[in-house]
Amino acid sequence: MDKEQMLSDAFLKQFKTGEELTNFLTQLQKRGIEKMLEGELDAHLVTTSMKKAVLQMPETAMAQNALKPVLEKVKYKYPETGTPPLTR
Repeated sequence: MDKEQMLSDAFLKQFKTGEELTNFLTQLQKRGIEKMLEGELDAHLVTTSMKKAVLQMPETAMAQNALKPVLEKVKYKYPETGTPPLTR
């Protein structure tokens, strides 16, 4: 059922009292929030498992080992004051 069907007169006529409509809207909101949270959790779990898989790949270890000498040579120079820049 799409949004337009939910807002149609025929659909809304099934609610005889304000309490019936309120109960329906409460259930709709609860289920909507549950589905959004499930999607967020699924996305987080997929991202976490993908990160773990990438870190376990031999290519990742080789790249990290190859970059280590380069990263050790690069040093960030602070401004003349000698203090690190402010971050927000």
